[in-house]
Amino acid sequence: MAFPEPPDKSAYYRQVWAIARQIPQGQVATYGQLAKLIPPPNGVAAADYRAFSPRWVGHAMAECPSDVPWQRVVNAQGKISDRRGAAKQYALLQVEGVDFVNQQIDLKQYQWRGPNATGPARQAKLF
Repeated sequence: MAFPEPPDKSAYYRQVWAIARQIPQGQVATYGQLAKLIPPPNGVAAADYRAFSPRWVGHAMAECPSDVPWQRVVNAQGKISDRRGAAKQYALLQVEGVDFVNQQIDLKQYQWRGPNATGPARQAKLF
């Protein structure tokens, strides 16, 4: 099966970027997390959306405007995907105060809780 694109790619990408702009400095979100915040487009079955939407978010982030904090979106393991720009993403996140252990971010500590979350955004460090 070929990898499909969203039915209205431009509209979908704008939704992704609007959410990504809300991720605070020093926090990260995953591709799948952003995808879950966007309802499936009309005509896309829920199962198909679950299968393809994190990749759609990744494609949107690869084409984002300069005002979108693209560096704050990482993969589900809390790692930076191996691609062009990975070193810059790593450096930008470190400047924002995000710590890496073995090239991985502790999502329990740094993952954004979402646009409507209340309370502390991070779990306190144990050490």
